[in-house]
Amino acid sequence: MRQRASKTYYVYIIANVNHRVLYTGVTSNPARRISEHREGIFKGFSKKYNVNKLVYIEGTEDIMSAITREKEIKGWLRNKKIVLIESMNPTWEDLSPMLGL
Repeated sequence: MRQRASKTYYVYIIANVNHRVLYTGVTSNPARRISEHREGIFKGFSKKYNVNKLVYIEGTEDIMSAITREKEIKGWLRNKKIVLIESMNPTWEDLSPMLGL
C-alpha cells in the first residue's frame, strides 16, 4: 500500500485596505485562493467588501482541524481576531509576498 503524501491546509484571514473588514477562510492552495479574492472571481463577501490583503495564515495537515479552526475564528469577536492577527503580524503587513504573489 502506498503512503499518501501529506497535504497542508491553511486557515487565513484577509482584510480590506483600512482593516475594518475581516474575512476568515480555509484552503489547500493559499496562493491561488488569495489571487481569487484579489481578482474578485467569486461573488460574495470578500468581493463585496474588497477584502484581499492577507494578514494572517496558519497551516495544518488535517483538513478537519483546519475547518474546525476556521469555524472557531469566525465565531470570535473582532477584538479576539485582532489579537490573533497581531500576535503573528503586529504591523498588519500584507503576507501575500511570502506566497509568491
